[in-house]
Amino acid sequence: MTDTADHPYSPAKRVGNHIYVSGALSVDRDYQPVASRREALDAALERMTERLATAGGELRHVVKLTYFVTDLTLREEANQQFHNHFSEARPARTFLEVSRLPYGSTVEIDAIAYVGED
Repeated sequence: MTDTADHPYSPAKRVGNHIYVSGALSVDRDYQPVASRREALDAALERMTERLATAGGELRHVVKLTYFVTDLTLREEANQQFHNHFSEARPARTFLEVSRLPYGSTVEIDAIAYVGED
């Protein structure tokens, strides 16, 4: 993603050893919404991971995630996704329901990562 009128922000911003990742939506690479519940969660996580990588981070560096969802019942699927992608030292997480998200998405995930010494 580039800086445009529709997206006048950094997808990810590194400040020292921290990386702040802007919200990543449950869309494919052409910004089309992903339909199924689990695929939507996975697409948002994949887009967030791509953004994180632009600033030199990896999923293992994530210390905090915020999930914005249009259906709070996605929580169980999100919990399973969390178990599948993060080790026992899982990041902190906030899970919020919102009325709408851009591009018809159902999930948006933002993150904070720490890339310094463990």
